[in-house]
Formats: sequence, structure tokens, C-alpha cells
Amino acid sequence: MSTTAVLRSEWIKMRSLRSAAGSLIAVLVVTLAITLLVFPTVGVSEASHTGADPVFGAFYALNFGQIAAISFGATVLSCEYLNGALRISLAAVPRRNLLYAAKMAVVGAPALAVGLVSSFSTFLLGQLFLGKYAIDLGEPGALRAAFGGGVYLALMALLAAGLTVVLRSAVAALSLLIPFVLIVSFVVGDASSGVAQFLPDRAGQLVLQQNPEGSLGPWGGLAVTAAWAVAALLAGWWAVRRRDA
Repeated sequence: MSTTAVLRSEWIKMRSLRSAAGSLIAVLVVTLAITLLVFPTVGVSEASHTGADPVFGAFYALNFGQIAAISFGATVLSCEYLNGALRISLAAVPRRNLLYAAKMAVVGAPALAVGLVSSFSTFLLGQLFLGKYAIDLGEPGALRAAFGGGVYLALMALLAAGLTVVLRSAVAALSLLIPFVLIVSFVVGDASSGVAQFLPDRAGQLVLQQNPEGSLGPWGGLAVTAAWAVAALLAGWWAVRRRDA
């Protein structure tokens, strides 16, 4: 099969999975829902605090959107490990490198597109409720954060996808990643800020801050998250090449 045909078949397969499509839609829905829940109620009081980062605060809802992005990356790949589906896929596409690359493409591209829409949407929607504290994309760091937020969500989806291939289970990948993002990262961050800045979520979210502290900087932090994603993808690639279906 040609590369285009494999990509098309993987795209159709992804769209036919209700759990995967639902997780992808949830990235946008959850992000906007949290924005509508938080900003009309406590948005002004939070923005009025002295020293508050108006840019970072504008992307608060992405903390929840990233959980849906992680779920999307995991569920797209997990279907291959149910009922011998991977053997069928390899029978249709014997070139394992091509099959793996196509699968990751149908995770990364939609996650990036939905991530960018979610990131820009939460920013613009949230500012509608902040009155005199509202900012626009011309605010220093705002445009960079809006774009970087979308890239960050896509990288977290790819990290989850690679880890799912290594563990051969979405449940295992989600059981590892979601508590890590919600709990472990904050515990380590409180204990050691130097180590915390190199964790995938903490590093990636530096791009959302107007004036991030530390040595990495906004794009350096996003590069650290990208390195985590690449490491997971390479580990998944090795697993697909070396393991039996």
C-alpha cells in the first residue's frame, strides 16, 4: 500500500473509534466548559491580584484539556491491542515503520489542529468576562502562549500514544500519565523546582507564561516536552519493530 493509502485507512479507522473521536472532541469541549465555568465566577478576582500573570491565567482551562488530549493519544493506539487487531493491521501493511508513522500522524495532526483551536478559543472566550482586566493577543507573550498551548496539547497526545504502544494498553498508559500530571508533578515541583522544570507538563507550560522563571524559557520548555514525546515515540517504534504482534 502507498503512504497516502495507509494514512487514509488509519484516518478512517481513527474516526470510526467512538472513544478516540470523543476524546478529541473533548479537548475543545472540556477546555471551553472550564473557561465558561471559571471566568464568569472568579476570573475578575483572580486577575485583580497583584503580581498575577494575565497570560498564564488566561490558559487555566488547558490544565483540563490536556487530560482529554492524553486520553485521545492513548485510545487511538490501544485499539490495536484488542482481539488481535495489530496482526490484521500488519497483514494489510507489512511495513511496520510505515504503519507506525501513519498511526502517529493521525494522532499528532488532529491533536495539533484541535489544540490550536482550543488554545485560541479559551483565551478569547475568557477575556470576555474580565472587564478592565481583559487583554488581547497583542499583550506581550499572549500570541506565543496561544500558539504554544496548541503545540503543547499535541505533544502530550503523542507522548501518551508512544507510551501506549510500549505498554500495549491505554489503561496502563493513562494510569501512569494522568496521576503524574495531576499529582506527581506538583509534589516534585514543591520539593525541587530545579527538577520540576524538566518534567513534560511543567516544562511545556512555560510557553503559557508571560515571563517564565528558570533557565529554560518558553520555547526551551516546550522543547523539553517535545524531547519527552520523541523519546516515547522512539520507544514505541522500537516495540513495534521488535515485538511479536
